[in-house]
Amino acid sequence: MWKKILLFGVSGAALLTVGILVGHFGISQDLSPAWVNEVSQDVDEALIEQFIKEVDNKNIEQNLKTLASDPHMATTPGDEKLVKFMLDRWKDPNTGLDETWRQTYKVFLSFPDMNKPNCFTVVSPTDTIQYTSRLKEKAYTEDQNDPEVVQPYAAYAPAGHPKGKLVYANQGKVSDYEFLNKTIDLTGTIAIVRYGGAGRADKAINGARFGVAGVLVYTDPADINDGKMSDANETYPHSWYLPPSGAERGSFNGYFGDLLTPYYAAKEHTYRMPVSDITGIPPIATQPIGFEDAYALICKLDGDEAPAVWQGSFNCTYKLGPGFSNTSAFANSDVQVNVYNKGEMKDSANVMGVIRGSVEPDRYVIYGNHRDSWVHGAIDPSSGTAVMLEITRVLGKMVKEGKWRPRRSIIFGSWGAEEFGLIGSTEYAEEYYSKLRDRTIAYINVDISVFANATLRAQGSPAAQSVIFTAAKQVKTPGSQTTSVYDNWIRYSNRSSPSYGIIPSLGYLTGAGSDYAAFMHYLGITSMDIAYTYDRSKTKARIYPAYHTAYDTFDYTSKYIDPGFTSHQTVARTAGNVLLRLADSLVIPFNPSDYAETVEQYYSTAAESFTDKMSTMGISLEPLNAAVKRFREATSFLNQQIHNSDMAKETPLKIRRINDQLMFLDRAFLDPMAFPDKYHYRHVIWTSRSSGVATFPGLADAFAKADNSGLKSDWEQVEKHLTIVIQALEGAASTLEAVI
Repeated sequence: MWKKILLFGVSGAALLTVGILVGHFGISQDLSPAWVNEVSQDVDEALIEQFIKEVDNKNIEQNLKTLASDPHMATTPGDEKLVKFMLDRWKDPNTGLDETWRQTYKVFLSFPDMNKPNCFTVVSPTDTIQYTSRLKEKAYTEDQNDPEVVQPYAAYAPAGHPKGKLVYANQGKVSDYEFLNKTIDLTGTIAIVRYGGAGRADKAINGARFGVAGVLVYTDPADINDGKMSDANETYPHSWYLPPSGAERGSFNGYFGDLLTPYYAAKEHTYRMPVSDITGIPPIATQPIGFEDAYALICKLDGDEAPAVWQGSFNCTYKLGPGFSNTSAFANSDVQVNVYNKGEMKDSANVMGVIRGSVEPDRYVIYGNHRDSWVHGAIDPSSGTAVMLEITRVLGKMVKEGKWRPRRSIIFGSWGAEEFGLIGSTEYAEEYYSKLRDRTIAYINVDISVFANATLRAQGSPAAQSVIFTAAKQVKTPGSQTTSVYDNWIRYSNRSSPSYGIIPSLGYLTGAGSDYAAFMHYLGITSMDIAYTYDRSKTKARIYPAYHTAYDTFDYTSKYIDPGFTSHQTVARTAGNVLLRLADSLVIPFNPSDYAETVEQYYSTAAESFTDKMSTMGISLEPLNAAVKRFREATSFLNQQIHNSDMAKETPLKIRRINDQLMFLDRAFLDPMAFPDKYHYRHVIWTSRSSGVATFPGLADAFAKADNSGLKSDWEQVEKHLTIVIQALEGAASTLEAVI
């Protein structure tokens, strides 16, 4: 009996076990809500490969042809035409974005008088005009004959008609004027200076300090043309070199953003300071000219021979002046600068577009490029806009077809009035300061996307190095099925890294060269700038030669910059790859340890350059050394947490916490009180610096000033900036360490 009962019990238990097992394995155990899988999803490599395939060079070429068809200086009819074009493209039902809109600011701009062209004249003692500079660049194609081509001028330079003896002041640096001032009374003189060495506005501001009454600025063929000067067979239209009459327009403005509303968005209701209170612009009449006009002046100068490093490519000996040689046709004559510029309030538009994120819509990746140009602007900035439009076409199509939606929101910005001082992007950053500060992962800038077609050139925060490298390894260089952009890049520009060995050189965003400035320097958002550029071993050109001239046209671009537009395509693939990784990766693909490597290099340079003299003043760098070590340990700690975890299985809150630490790393280096004399510059590591020592900028500049003056007050500023750097590093370290 007991045997039967026991057998029955065992059989029943077995059947129950089988039933449980069948039920366990036969019924799906994934009872999690649908959002769980979405939240833990990482970047889709297959989608990135598909994106790379779909980027089309012919589309980019057509984009550029449309964008550069007319001159489109900010707020002109040509600019408004492109505003509507951008809105139409981003509203396209098949390839457009989720939403697009116009954002308008009322800003202070500077324009020449179209009825009274700026120029210079050579005036004899009897007031006879012996020479007048070109009023308009020479036309080689119909583009230069377009009536909307603005004559060369220096935006924000004041109107005026100063007349005086001419002096040659090299690049218009303070040191250049100091050198001249040793032997020449500069009071009332007109200085001719060449581009390079100092900012545009500084060339006039520096000269005014020494009594200079007016400034002419030209591009020496040695600096842009590798010495080439003849348009008969050497310069455009025969090559990429600048023709003799080409004059580089530009904003002669030392700050960025609307000049009347610093720190506040330039809306209709915003308080505006008096125009007379503006600083950072020329106090004296200033005018850019072509090198053919500069040649007519410099080769007739009298006076001592200029130093060897001041000599340029003209077939004469550059002399200092003052005035012209007695044997020249201009003997005893003066130079008069005639400027008729005027300031105007104008409505300038940004065109904004967005693809909303599916998981973290409150986290933004911003991709931007300005739209306005000085003339046709095929390269600056339309090459970047053409690339951005192709990226948005491909991504917009994926969204419209339901194939993809980013994890995080992507914001696209077509900025207005950049050429006048990064105005559109800065006003946007000021208006949405709180939201952008708290929610933005990164800013990607592609302004001039192609300077030339040799290699990638990327600049950015060290935190972004790893994601740029990853993208560059995945994209092939133009014309090759085997060589990656990364491998090609490392051939042209590389450095030795203690962590990785030989790697491509990622440049730093230490100045305000494009629209990344407000995001990097003011908001502390990890930023980068991506482009293709030329082989610097083959040319000494400081930038592509047609820069800011009437020759920056589609014809110039298609013949000499990027025939076939394959370099444009490569930039679109690389920048779009970076964008997708930032928008879709589960963990933001930043590497804080790369930041530590840069900071360590900065410390080594500071220690090598400053230790001896600082020690004699009783100032020790040891606390800075300790702060650098703590920062390194903190970056290693966070990296370990990331690499030792299976992030797909971690809670969303832990991932969000780590991502916030990565997102706020650059923000941790902001100090609003560190640079009171520099509008918008608050980043302790990347603020602009005037010192030639490549280290912490505030410390480097303070040391240079103190070392030169020897004043106790200046050495106190060295101590102050040492404290600023130490506190910033310790604060950054604390954001990466354990939360409590």
